[in-house]
Amino acid sequence: MDASSSAPPAPPPSSILFARGVIARLETWDTLRVAVQEGWGGAGGTQKRTWLASVLVDAFEETVPTPDDQYVEEMLLQILADEFDVDVQDGSVEPVALDVVRLWDETRVGQEELVRRFEEKAVGMRGKRAAAQEISSVEAEEWEDEDEEEDDDEDAMDEDEAPQLVAHQPRPREEPEVDEDGFTMVKGKGKSHR
Repeated sequence: MDASSSAPPAPPPSSILFARGVIARLETWDTLRVAVQEGWGGAGGTQKRTWLASVLVDAFEETVPTPDDQYVEEMLLQILADEFDVDVQDGSVEPVALDVVRLWDETRVGQEELVRRFEEKAVGMRGKRAAAQEISSVEAEEWEDEDEEEDDDEDAMDEDEAPQLVAHQPRPREEPEVDEDGFTMVKGKGKSHR
């Protein structure tokens, strides 16, 4: 048996182009850059970012209908919360989700310009530190109080009662905080769930 006959088929060029674009877009997302740089998700942040890109690519390749920006946004928020212990509140996830959908649309018809722009930007940002936004102790206490209230509510639920699905209500949008050096601060959760 020939070894080449057992190898999986190569992905189409449009899929490779899309994957390159998603990887580059995630590398340029300041919130994710800070999470990786500061090790908020533990060791292996760079590998987690690459894994996140593969999850996004698989979602577009395998999901019918094709994911929209809301789907991508919710996926990004969930993965950053689960894998990096980050509750994104800086409004940065929306443009990332829109860019991922746009990358998909453009790479399906062979357009490479957007991919190249993100790749150039990513290369220019490598080796540079991203500025992290500090969280105030008041905000940290508010989040902890909310977590405790949620735990109490879950404990009070009758075992036979099915949980009700509730639409996610986003927190009020906070204005970005800029430090004395002109960097926009990024807020993390402030505590680990591991």
